[in-house]
Amino acid sequence: MDNDGDEILVTRARRGDEAAFARLVERHYARIFRVAWRWTGDRSDAEDIAQDVCVKLARAIGAFRGEAAFTTWLTRMTINAARDMIRARTRRERQVSALALVDDRSAPPCSAADAGDGASALWRAVQSLPARQRDAMLLVYGEGMKHAEAARVLGCRESTLSWHLHEARKALQRMLKDEVHG
Repeated sequence: MDNDGDEILVTRARRGDEAAFARLVERHYARIFRVAWRWTGDRSDAEDIAQDVCVKLARAIGAFRGEAAFTTWLTRMTINAARDMIRARTRRERQVSALALVDDRSAPPCSAADAGDGASALWRAVQSLPARQRDAMLLVYGEGMKHAEAARVLGCRESTLSWHLHEARKALQRMLKDEVHG
């Protein structure tokens, strides 16, 4: 089974072959974790997302139609899980902020550990970009995807992805320039 391609393993997993499913998870877990870590910048969050994606994968493997590569579909699933976690955290933080205003108490300060588990200044800057620019940067430069594959993951045209990358590079140059001269 180690030599079987993803397509064969997916077919077997869809039929209920637990060993084939386990092999798919084993083969792609590091990629799932890496994508989640790049999106969140936090090791613990990335571990939670990777586990969540593996559970979702077990339920969703039957829906995989093979229109794109399995890795493209899995990367999309991972990005969506990371976005869901970030959105949930943002909602909670807004609620805490609103309660702090109502209760006239200030929220506790952020610690250095919240800054991103050792993420570089560049990747932290990338995470602050608008969603489409950030996603394009992380897929192309973080994951090493070709423009066409990244465009498929994001559900856009390759030319649109290239535009997002161009805009992201300009924004990053401005941010990093301001940081140096600021």
